[in-house]
Amino acid sequence: MKTLPTLLLVTVLLTACAAPPQQNLAPTNAVSADPATGSANPTSAGSEATSGVIASDAAALRTSDVDHTHVALGDGKLSSTAQRDYLWSCRSQSNVSPTTGFPWLNGDGTWDMTKKLTVDGSVTWTSVFNISVQGDQRVFSTNDLPSHPSGNFPINSADDAYVYDRNPNSISEQSVSFQLPANPNVAAAPSCVGGEVGIMLSGVMLFNSIDAEGHDAPAREIQDGCGGHPQQSGLYHYHNLSACLTDTSAGHSALIGYALDGFGIFGLYGEDGAELTNADLDECHGHTHVITWDGQQVNMFHYHMTNQFPYSLGCYRGTSAVNGPLGGGGGGQPPAGGPPGGGPPAQP
Repeated sequence: MKTLPTLLLVTVLLTACAAPPQQNLAPTNAVSADPATGSANPTSAGSEATSGVIASDAAALRTSDVDHTHVALGDGKLSSTAQRDYLWSCRSQSNVSPTTGFPWLNGDGTWDMTKKLTVDGSVTWTSVFNISVQGDQRVFSTNDLPSHPSGNFPINSADDAYVYDRNPNSISEQSVSFQLPANPNVAAAPSCVGGEVGIMLSGVMLFNSIDAEGHDAPAREIQDGCGGHPQQSGLYHYHNLSACLTDTSAGHSALIGYALDGFGIFGLYGEDGAELTNADLDECHGHTHVITWDGQQVNMFHYHMTNQFPYSLGCYRGTSAVNGPLGGGGGGQPPAGGPPGGGPPAQP
């Protein structure tokens, strides 16, 4: 049985495995259409994936002020507006009491990322993931099968994880396609998110940070070693940063995916190479500075992953957001009858 690695081990692995600045981060079988001709060519799934940016990329070393053994739980941190450290969900939640007894929960409202179990197994898949830019749109298609190995699902009764999570779902091939603005604009005001918030360069969908009852999904649901698991229809997905997505070895993180409003999602690290915290980002989990976007340096808003709830997007900054494969892209206002969870935002 494996446990999630400590930050130091993750850092060493990322440094050892990270691509050089111009290496493709997309699956090797990705094919995108030439915007000029419409013909399919083997290529990087989005050329801006090659380097996160930017000025100090070559010299900075990885550092962190985040205590990965005491990460604040996101249980109850649902908001009815854009709020740092919270998730603004478009969907109402059932408010079921969270399960207790997980050995990686510290009992003080925090959890230990370094002790959490992962699902056993190393199953390989044929990932089909295509990105192309057609006019003012970025066009995506994926079978949602990961370009990295997954664990064994359904979770086997002999797996230590089975004691805490008996996920009965199997991973199955999907047919997902959608378009996002190639050059998204910041909206006058943020908007709420649905169940799906982005797509990563592994070809896998990124879900928001909560489970069906509104609790912290990365802390309470058990994923495989790459941070993924399937839901009822077999759609494999992440809730936080996958350890199997390649980041840069120094400086600003690489592009690792796209939010469903079109803006880029980058890894854990800022311009100085230090691991970002929520305090470094706005209420939607992003900020603005010069990044490489489709081969050009652009002063542009973008999101970052962090190791603090809500881990990825807390809300959308874009002018609109498409629905994901389950119809949960969001980008609107919360349903009538009050904010998600049926009450005011919980206080820390």
